[in-house]
Amino acid sequence: MLRQWPRRGVFALLAFAIVAIAGAGCSAVGLGGSGEPSAPTSVETVEYYPYQVKGYQNSYPHRTIVILLPTDARDLNGPNAAPKDGQPAIGIVTDQSETVIQRLYSQPLPPIVQGAIARSAEEAGFHSSAENQSAYLTDAKRNADYVLAAQITKCWVKKHRGLDGRFGPTWATVADFTVMVTVYKPPFKVPFWQGSSAQSYFDPPIGSFGLGPDDEAGIYDEPGQVLSVAMTRAVAGIFERDDFRTLVQGDHMTVR
Repeated sequence: MLRQWPRRGVFALLAFAIVAIAGAGCSAVGLGGSGEPSAPTSVETVEYYPYQVKGYQNSYPHRTIVILLPTDARDLNGPNAAPKDGQPAIGIVTDQSETVIQRLYSQPLPPIVQGAIARSAEEAGFHSSAENQSAYLTDAKRNADYVLAAQITKCWVKKHRGLDGRFGPTWATVADFTVMVTVYKPPFKVPFWQGSSAQSYFDPPIGSFGLGPDDEAGIYDEPGQVLSVAMTRAVAGIFERDDFRTLVQGDHMTVR
């Protein structure tokens, strides 16, 4: 014979079940005790893409250049800008309502950018080497024609979910990268050349296929790849500068 539960007991069990399900749901979306969303994180790979930028290869005399370790001089504020476990913040992923659903980080930026500049300098025609210091020391005895110091002033990527298209969700990513450069000619303290190079890259490229935004597909899967394109183009932009190239080509005085 089945036991009959009191009506109030049944209601109590139902209420308990609803609370348990609701609590499980909150845990699934990562709500903490403060009620703020705890967005998952991703460590992205940011790297230089060799020979992606065409036209400046071997356009400089075969001089030697030392690439100092760049400094991360970005002006970052806000809850998404703090580093995590020593890894710098480089961007976010947002949903249709602009809510952050993922925070993006990378390995430390100075060595990445230093390697990118050194590789781009080689493409331009220089013989490049790297040093593990950021400050230009005029009293250092260097066997190099030029020394390049750099500051990273912008390095950020945002991936946003747009409207649903015919083939499902649409995503758009934009990355911005800016580097400020000072080139010295040892042992002189006065800069030989100064300039900045900035690039923004959109994925998918705006209007690239003549379709509406709901039908255009991105080229890259990961936000770090889009940021890598922006960094590659900005770094190559240093050596695409006509004023810098003209100075080096006209510099025939060697100081040792």
